[in-house]
Amino acid sequence: MNLISGIDITASALNAQKTRLDIVAQNIANAQTTRTPSGGPYQRQVVSFEGELVRHTGAGGLALQTVKVGSITADRTPGQQVYNPQHPDAKTDGLVTMPNVNLAYEMVDLITASRAYEANLSVAKSARQLAMKALEIGK
Repeated sequence: MNLISGIDITASALNAQKTRLDIVAQNIANAQTTRTPSGGPYQRQVVSFEGELVRHTGAGGLALQTVKVGSITADRTPGQQVYNPQHPDAKTDGLVTMPNVNLAYEMVDLITASRAYEANLSVAKSARQLAMKALEIGK
């Protein structure tokens, strides 16, 4: 069994989950941003993952697969309209279009990404311990 390829796969998952955590944090930070440089309210960002074939392993011909960030896209659902005529971005009728960020959904996404990151980190630690034990046997 090749431990290095297992660690490579886990490292790719760690990188993907880190990107997901960064995007969720960006969404939470911009939950009240009503004006962006491109104009209009902030649009929630969504991360999509995809598998990537790495190589074939030995005689069995089993393919290893890593995960990578496929795309980061804007969620185009409309934001909530809030009546606030004092707001600088209010239209003539007093309505302000808020970002389409739902903090409850973002917190759930944050927790699941955090748990996935922890699980992959645990796999990397276990692989390292297994490698160290294998080296101790060789002494």
